[in-house]
Amino acid sequence: MPYQHIEVTPIAGALGAEIGGIDLSRELDDATFDEVRHAFHENLVIFFRDQILTPAQHRAFARRFGELDIHPFAAGLDGFPEVMPVIKEATDRAGNFGGTWHSDVTFYEKPALGSILYALDVPPHGGDTMFANMYMAYDALSDGMKLMLDGMTALHDASRVYGAANSRATDRQEKGSQSMKIRTGVDAEKVVEHPVVRTHPATGRKGLFVNHNFTSGFKGWTEAESAPLLEYLYEHSVRPEFTCRFRWQPKSIAFWDNRCTQHFALNDYQGHRREMHRVTVTGDRPV
Repeated sequence: MPYQHIEVTPIAGALGAEIGGIDLSRELDDATFDEVRHAFHENLVIFFRDQILTPAQHRAFARRFGELDIHPFAAGLDGFPEVMPVIKEATDRAGNFGGTWHSDVTFYEKPALGSILYALDVPPHGGDTMFANMYMAYDALSDGMKLMLDGMTALHDASRVYGAANSRATDRQEKGSQSMKIRTGVDAEKVVEHPVVRTHPATGRKGLFVNHNFTSGFKGWTEAESAPLLEYLYEHSVRPEFTCRFRWQPKSIAFWDNRCTQHFALNDYQGHRREMHRVTVTGDRPV
């Protein structure tokens, strides 16, 4: 598709492109929006520079893609519950939010379509975000592995991150986190089922759909049986040739397709502050 209203510049061979010639603080006309959506599907994660957005404008852009999520365990802004601040203070000794490879909220019956992350305050160096292409991860598997995985179901829950016991959120609090309001609870233990390989509803392409944060095992398998295969898939999914890396600047935006990517927020900026605002678009049931 030739682009007539936006500029699209890929940043890596696997995925990711910067989008230029656009002001997201203004309502996009239909032709421009269609090109942005096409670039999103084509590149899996898209980036924008030098955007000045209020929370209301951030939310309005996200709503063009669908209904918005309110995170059940992390607090939103006052008056804008759909806008979740992702903050690590310079004095925070704990780990960062999103500091492992994962896909967002796969413990939902209908996981996110994607998230739009806006940078307000970034460290002078470090704090990059990495993204991985789950289409490529699936395509690189052997025919035998694909045949087995195509018929399998994975179990997802939020207990390892937000569970009442042994949670990373509790660990952050014990280590002195001052950055975010994170809740834990027994409702994080609810288990949902998703296919190990999902078909993207817009592109029709197959991609792996398991992640370290929220996938707990395979349906019909014991935990011990599930663990070796899951660990292999986690490691395989983020091979360097499947990834890109984005260096943040103030007023930058990343919008990733949660249905076919994973991401990882690097925690290499101790002593510096980092603040983002995240809005998440709800998705559909994986098939």
